[in-house]
Amino acid sequence: MNLARDLALALDPVRLMQSLGHEPDRWQRDLLRSNADRMLLLCSRQAGKTTVAAILGLHTALYRPPALVLLASPALRQAQELFRALVGFYGRLGEAVPVEAESALRLELTNGSRIVALPGIEHTVRGYSGVSLVIIDEAARVDDALYDALAPALAVSRGRIILLSTPFGKRGVFHRLWTGGGPEWYRVKITATECPRIPAAFLEEQRRLMPRWVFEQEFECQFHDDQLAAFAFADVQAALSKDIEPLFGGGTP
Repeated sequence: MNLARDLALALDPVRLMQSLGHEPDRWQRDLLRSNADRMLLLCSRQAGKTTVAAILGLHTALYRPPALVLLASPALRQAQELFRALVGFYGRLGEAVPVEAESALRLELTNGSRIVALPGIEHTVRGYSGVSLVIIDEAARVDDALYDALAPALAVSRGRIILLSTPFGKRGVFHRLWTGGGPEWYRVKITATECPRIPAAFLEEQRRLMPRWVFEQEFECQFHDDQLAAFAFADVQAALSKDIEPLFGGGTP
């Protein structure tokens, strides 16, 4: 690879995305150039969240060696799809860092970087250390235990973590972090109407065909109450009080 071009790609992930034939949207540019260590991407279906996450993972592996990049999802199949996207981008670079070893779930480069796709099961993701980047796809659907197992792997390495998802109810770690995670989380919200690649006619068709709450969840990034829940999320939250002492287990003898 040409030294000047390689330096330009190393300094700017946006250039890497462009070199792979993808002109980033404004929000993708901002995200790729952000220095934030904690990111939440609340995006419509087909908005480009997986693409930009794969680009950021690849850039980390190529230009921040020796990097360990972990890809997780609710199911291994979903993590593999993200892994395939990343490996596909890597293959199109042509003159990238050579491969040391490769399998269906792992890519190891000669610069010492590793990219690993993980199943969405808490006890299978423990044991990793020195992690540079964690990417959790479909994060609204993962068990809280998965996030709780992966987050400590960043403690010493001070690595980055990105959670990307469409909404899936007012539940789980993704909803909790989006609504109350604090200012340290870099938040991006992109609805379908903000994505130039999704035709307005398609959205109107889906609006007619889908139940309203499904359309609002999938394309308008709205968190809805569980349709089978006996009580609304807001009512449950309103009923909670820190001023009332628990009847059992929380009092002072």
